Amino acid sequence: MSSLFQVLSRAFGGERGTGVTVPPMDGALRPNQALETAPAMFRQERPDNLAKDGNKLLFSSGPTLNAMEIGANHKAPAAIAQFDSEITAVASDGAGGYAVGLDSGEIVFGGVLESLSRLKSDVPLAPTAMAFGKQGRLYVCSGSQNNRPSRWKRDLVECNQSGSVWEFEPSSGSGICLASGLAFPYGIAVTGEEGTLLVSESWKHRLLLIGTGRPSNGGVPKVVLDDLPGYPARIAAGSNGYWLAIFAPRGQLMEFVLREDEYRKRMMETVKPDFWMAPSLSSGKSFLEPLQLGAIRTMGTLKAWAPTRSYGLLVHLDMHYQPTSSAHSRADGSRHGITSCLQWEDRVLAASKGGNLVVSLSIDEFRED
Repeated sequence: MSSLFQVLSRAFGGERGTGVTVPPMDGALRPNQALETAPAMFRQERPDNLAKDGNKLLFSSGPTLNAMEIGANHKAPAAIAQFDSEITAVASDGAGGYAVGLDSGEIVFGGVLESLSRLKSDVPLAPTAMAFGKQGRLYVCSGSQNNRPSRWKRDLVECNQSGSVWEFEPSSGSGICLASGLAFPYGIAVTGEEGTLLVSESWKHRLLLIGTGRPSNGGVPKVVLDDLPGYPARIAAGSNGYWLAIFAPRGQLMEFVLREDEYRKRMMETVKPDFWMAPSLSSGKSFLEPLQLGAIRTMGTLKAWAPTRSYGLLVHLDMHYQPTSSAHSRADGSRHGITSCLQWEDRVLAASKGGNLVVSLSIDEFRED
C-alpha cells in the first residue's frame, strides 16, 4: 500500500517541488511577439549583466566587461576590462565604481572602487547577481556551493539547493550570510522597503523577500511570487515597479525528468550537457537536441506554440511584486535566453544571451491589460 501511495504521490504531487503540470502563460504573461519585433540596440556575443553607470551602459560578454555611452550619438560598445574567467555578475554604484563577479568565484572591484578589499565569506562563492545598497554595501547572490555559475544546467539537473545571499562591507571585505539553502538565487534588487532585498530563486521558480543586516526573522525568506512558468534570472528596479528576466521556460517533460533520479543520473553520465533534457538559452542549432519530434511544423514552419527548451520572456512587476505585463520571443523566435534587464529612462533594455543581442523596448508597451 505504501508503494502505491508513493506512485500516486509522485504522479500528481511531484517530488522536491516538481510536478507534471506547469502553470500556463496567461493573463499578464499572455504570449506576444514584443521581444521578437523590438529594435536591436546592438549585437554582441552572449551579452549579459546589464548595469548603469551614469550615462554609460556596462555589460559583460564572456570574460570581457564592456561599456557603451547612451545618448543621441552613442558609440559602439568598447571593452574596458578583461578577466581570466567568465563574468557571471556585474554591479555598478552609479558613480564610476563597479564590482565584477567571476565564474572562478572571485569578486573584483574596478573604477573608483578599484582599491577596495577582496571579499571574504565562510564558503566558496558562485556569484550570479549583485547589487549595491546604501553606504556602499554589496549584496551578492551565490548560486550554488556545488557548481560554478557556468555549470548552472548541472546544478538544476542535480536538484541542488545550496545557494545563498550575502551582504558585504567592501571597505573591510567582511560579509554575513543573509539566507542559505536556496535553489540557485539568480537575481537581486534593493527594494523600496527598508532593509529588504528582492531575490529570484530560479530552480523553485519564485521570488523572495530577504532582510538585510541581521534579519529579525533569522534570515527566513518570504515568498512574494510563486509558481512562475519559467526560470527567473536578474531583477532590476524600475520607475513603477520592477523588471524580471526569465531565461528559460518550464515544461512538462523537463519537470518529469527532474523527478526521475535514475534517468537523470544516466543522462549526466552518457550525454553532453548541451543535449540534456533540460532548459537552454537557445535551441534548434543541432540535430542532436531533444524535443525536435515534439515541435509542431506546417509546411516547414515551426509554430510559435511548439514545445521548446528555450524562450524569451521579460516581465514587468508592480510595487507589490505581481506581474502586470510581459514581452515574449516564442518558440519560433530567436531572441531567447533573457538573462538581464535594465530600465533606461523611458526604455527597458533586455539582454538576449541566447540570441546574441540587446533589445530596447518602450515602457509604454508594458501597459496593464
